[in-house]
Amino acid sequence: MKAATTSVPALERGLDVLEMLNQAPEGLGISELATRLSLNKNAVFRITHTLMDRNYLERDPLSKRFRLSTKFLTLGLPQVGDVSLVEEALPVMRRLRDETRETVQLGLRVGDEGVIIEQVSGLHPLRIAVDIGLRFPLHNNAPGKTLLACQNPSDLEQTLERIPLTQDTSRTITDSNALRLECEQVRQRGYATDYAEADEGIHCISAPVWGREEQLIAVIWVSAPSKRLPKGLFSSVGKQVMLSAAEISRRLNP
Repeated sequence: MKAATTSVPALERGLDVLEMLNQAPEGLGISELATRLSLNKNAVFRITHTLMDRNYLERDPLSKRFRLSTKFLTLGLPQVGDVSLVEEALPVMRRLRDETRETVQLGLRVGDEGVIIEQVSGLHPLRIAVDIGLRFPLHNNAPGKTLLACQNPSDLEQTLERIPLTQDTSRTITDSNALRLECEQVRQRGYATDYAEADEGIHCISAPVWGREEQLIAVIWVSAPSKRLPKGLFSSVGKQVMLSAAEISRRLNP
């Protein structure tokens, strides 16, 4: 006797569209989606416009390409009981921004990448600013290295086997043994640094936000041009970022 299927074809096609767009951060048009998914254009038109009406997709008015919206981030934001991570973090982020005058960002891990979920822009005319939802690697920047270092040893080894250690600047760590050592130093210090390892001329310093039972929830960091955040300030700013991360952790776990 043939087993009954529980699949919903229309839902599966919608999920196929979302998964395909997740692999194309530059976006895709209706014809491209139809070709890649072997669907007719009318079906793709209905699916994409339904998702856009529900704010799961956004469409570039010039290129007509669809992209995933930031609504997906709000669905997955951590809650500790009835406490919202972003709501509790924002006052602390603003205070850290006022102390350092630099951009402060908040992120978490999604798969083998980090993703920025909130930011407070710096006070200088020239400041670091990115789009919410931007994804970043785990090996070449301070928040990514914090996310790596706060794993248990076996999970760290598995992650290092999976992720590509791309060379993005002359200072990027591309050797797995060197990255293991870096993670150990992050754990001992309590904060991670990015010495222009992802982008030339940009430094950042990050620290982990913990939940109950030492569960890593998020990471907070300061990003600044290297001239305003030289290596000589890493220690002092690192302490400020650690204090802010600890304050967010306390607010989430009263």
